[in-house]
This record gives sequence, structure tokens and C-alpha cells, in this order.
Amino acid sequence: MNIMKIALIGYGKMGRMIEQAATGRGFDVVCVIDINGVERGNLQDADVCIEFSQPNAVLENIRLAADANKPVVVGTTGWYEHLEEVRKLVEASDIGFVYGSNFSIGVNLMFRISKYAASLFKNFSSYDPFIEETHHQFKKDAPSGTAISLKQRLESEYNREAPTSSTRAGYFPGTHTVGFDSEVDTLTITHTARSRAGFAEGAIVAAQWITNRKGFYEFADICEQIS
Repeated sequence: MNIMKIALIGYGKMGRMIEQAATGRGFDVVCVIDINGVERGNLQDADVCIEFSQPNAVLENIRLAADANKPVVVGTTGWYEHLEEVRKLVEASDIGFVYGSNFSIGVNLMFRISKYAASLFKNFSSYDPFIEETHHQFKKDAPSGTAISLKQRLESEYNREAPTSSTRAGYFPGTHTVGFDSEVDTLTITHTARSRAGFAEGAIVAAQWITNRKGFYEFADICEQIS
């Protein structure tokens, strides 16, 4: 069996956690590229790139992978206003591309559960949908990309706004709650991340899946295929 060779683009907390998860599975991290100057290896030696950096660096990092003709998994959020531009770049470069608002397997299953719940609750006008999310004080985007993904799924069923609130405080890895509230009761669906390790594992799953594939994919769709 071939050992997957990974290039990490972005070497902050997530990059280091992905490296730990990858080596723990017997994969090789053959290249590291980081805005702070931490750099080793050669991008051409990699089978796939995993990008966790900053929103303002994403486009350039995707171009870097595309120029090297390497598939890329992007876990950074906060850049989705450029989604169509990236789609065109991926198609023109003929590479494989995976992005996701959250690479936790649990969160991606929550997307499906929440959409199904919304399809049931929308038939009862007394129930209002809502979303609450909490992250550590250092997270730059609010609402989170995950909350936006949940919001899109709820609103596609309800055809009206799903109010969303965000909290940035302390050191929370991330908590997301989807709720349906009425005068008589409330039902909530909550995902709580205990650490970033779940995001790293999901990114590795995405990297395995996209290696030797081409096209533009969202991680939630990949999880649906796998499950």
C-alpha cells in the first residue's frame, strides 16, 4: 500500500495537530509551508495538500497548490465570498479540491440531522428555528463557517431566517446548537468539540478521499457518500 505524502500549508495549532494525526496513521508530512517562515521539504513531493491558515491567505495558498498540480483540502473559513472564483480556478487547473466549514465527522453528520429535523418542524408554525455557537476568543470570523452552513440548511427548509448568535470568549474549541422553540417546549441538537483533534482526523479523511480524484467538493457531501 502506498503511503500518502502530505504537504501542510499553514503550520499553526491545526497544522501541528494534523501532522501528529498523519504521522500517527503512518503517513508522511513531506512539506510544510507557513506564513511565519516555518518551511521544509518540497511541495512537488506531496500527493495532497492540507490548508489551515488565515482567511486572507487562502486564495494564494490554493493557487500555490493548483500551480503545483496538487489536490488540496482547505479547512480555513471566512473566505467564502470568493467561492465561485475558487471553483473556476479549480476547474481551470483540473485538480481535486475539498473545502468545509468544519472537518469534524460529528458536525457533518449534524448537518444532515439538522436539515432533516427542520424538514419536520417546518410543518408546525408554532416552532421557530435558531442557532447558537461559541468559540474561543481568538477565532476571527463570527458567525462561524459551521453556523453559516447550519443556517443555510435550516433556511432552505423553512424559507425564512434562522436567527444566529455567536459568542467569542475563553478557550472553547467550538460548540454549535440548533434549536426549535415553541411556547410549550424546545428541542435542541448540540455538537461540542472537546479538542481540535476531530478536525484533524476529518482533514486526513478528506485528503485520503481526494487523492487521485479531480473536481470541486464540499466535505459534507463526502461524509454523506462515505456514510
